[in-house]
Amino acid sequence: MAEEMDFLDEVIAESTAANPNFPHLMAQAHRNRELLSTLATQRKRNKVSQTKVAAAMGTSQSAVSALEKTAADAKISTIEKYAGALGFAVQYHLVPLSEEEPAVVLHDHA
Repeated sequence: MAEEMDFLDEVIAESTAANPNFPHLMAQAHRNRELLSTLATQRKRNKVSQTKVAAAMGTSQSAVSALEKTAADAKISTIEKYAGALGFAVQYHLVPLSEEEPAVVLHDHA
């Protein structure tokens, strides 16, 4: 017996039918969210306030808070500023879409 689709399955199927690239866009958004989540975890672990990160980035604490919560469409330059404020650099690695690689690899200096 076929498994019944739930609402999320239906939305994904409809979105993919309308835009065949939808699964890739979702994967990209997930990777961005994972990257910002990792940076936020590092910020908290190192007891650095959002206000201090914001000052280093030249932005506001509320902008840093929003970045940590809704990172799916953050600009690369913003992510690089955030990482730099925590003592990290962002590196880029191109991997085939078909490979299951971790979205974030953290080389912790602590």
